[in-house]
Amino acid sequence: MFYVIALLAGVLFGIGMALSGMVNPELVTAFLDISGQWDPTLIFVMGGALAVFIPGYQFLIKKRAQPILTNDWSLSKNNSIDVQLIVGTSLFGIGWGLLGVCPGPAVTSMLSGNSDVWLFIVAMMAGLIISHQLKTKVL
Repeated sequence: MFYVIALLAGVLFGIGMALSGMVNPELVTAFLDISGQWDPTLIFVMGGALAVFIPGYQFLIKKRAQPILTNDWSLSKNNSIDVQLIVGTSLFGIGWGLLGVCPGPAVTSMLSGNSDVWLFIVAMMAGLIISHQLKTKVL
């Protein structure tokens, strides 16, 4: 049942990404371009997401001692701001700002026929593999 719910949540997320325009790199970069031709329309996407998430979290999730379909919450144990976090988030932000694509919308766009998305997915996977290799050798 856990995997069925995860699949349904992923499909719903993908549909939301496609309908909202988050899979359109031009729209995303226009939203991030606050010094030029800023397009604030994605604020409504974020606002809509928060309007659904916040009540759901407050009334359905926050009060639970454990999740419904598994034994433990899947939360990070790392509470510190370290070099790995700063470098990783900086690279993510730079890539998102330059390309207008982040992993969720990229996966959603894989069937769109846009070859740039596939290049992004390959680069993202390479980055994950390289970072894992570096982490296991350094740490």
